[in-house]
Amino acid sequence: MRITPAPAVLGAALLLGLTACGGSDSDEGTPGSGGAGAIKVEASDTDCKVARTEAPAGTVEFAVTNKGSQVNEFYVYAKDGRVVGEVENITPGLTRSFKVELTEPGTYETACKPGMKGEGIRADFTVTGSSSATGAAGSDEKLAAAVAAYEKYVAHEADELLENTEAFTAAVKAGDVARAKSLYAKARGPWEEIEPVAESFGDLDPKIDGREDVVEEGMAFTGYHRLEKDLWKDGLQKDSGAVADQLLADVEQVVAKAKAVELNPLQLANGSKALLDEMATGKVTGEEERYSHTDLYDFAANFEGSKQAVAALRPALQERDPELLKAIDARFADLDAELDRHRTGDGFVAYTQLSDAQVKQLTVTLDAVSEQVAKVAGVVAA
Repeated sequence: MRITPAPAVLGAALLLGLTACGGSDSDEGTPGSGGAGAIKVEASDTDCKVARTEAPAGTVEFAVTNKGSQVNEFYVYAKDGRVVGEVENITPGLTRSFKVELTEPGTYETACKPGMKGEGIRADFTVTGSSSATGAAGSDEKLAAAVAAYEKYVAHEADELLENTEAFTAAVKAGDVARAKSLYAKARGPWEEIEPVAESFGDLDPKIDGREDVVEEGMAFTGYHRLEKDLWKDGLQKDSGAVADQLLADVEQVVAKAKAVELNPLQLANGSKALLDEMATGKVTGEEERYSHTDLYDFAANFEGSKQAVAALRPALQERDPELLKAIDARFADLDAELDRHRTGDGFVAYTQLSDAQVKQLTVTLDAVSEQVAKVAGVVAA
């Protein structure tokens, strides 16, 4: 399922998903409906100081400053462990702000993750008031339609994820290395498109999509990337079939959860930016697909997801800030053109074939897109 954009859309501005993810870069927070201005967070290598640990239900804004020496990220978790808000790639010295809808009263958790690893430095966060709070997005019909369209998109991509993963894991279990390799990037594509939603369900994300680094955090190395290593580096192992079975079982769980998730307009806006952050921190660096070097497939899928979110929000953005929408369309077109330079046949060249200059150009073009998309959440929450 694809959301067909208006003719003015440059590229293929489609839709995305997620739990509330990263927001805009900012030197300081701005007032939000969830409390008396943005809640300041000081994140360091050893501490996570949240200025206020309570806010009324509604739209809550956090302004996170990294005062440590490592790249950091900040999360808000619901009681069930689901990620309801996050901002990634906070480099030392940077402040990043983001807004999240916390319309259900109760106890949540905040967490800073120095080095972007592990369980993080956690603390309780209390949301007070009535569950009838609607947040800054309110009941705008255009925003409601955007959410409905997005949830249909997530359901479709979830079905694709399951179908493609079934084919991939079957090839692994059959010992057909060539076929498994040919299906690997396709299997991961839907995951990458709806990654903010897919990765929000507790431990399923590291089990499915964790890189070898998860071993340092006391977790088993399983999922797509374990099989990637088997296929491209070590050869299929005695337990590769069992890993494939577990991957499929975990994907089945994610699919069921993703198809049942209820989202809000701000989550679409934050999700579009979160996918661009994912591209900047994992794909453009070549870290994600370190054995298969299929990073450009992931890059393109993340980008597609970000465009999908903007397409869903297009009617509201056209009404509220047409100039921003025009700027986003132009930057989308630039990144589409840059990606097209690296296509071959039905796919992309290996990431290792790109020169340093080409990687830099991708980064610069991505940064220009991210700068504009970072403004969407503020427009939606206004």
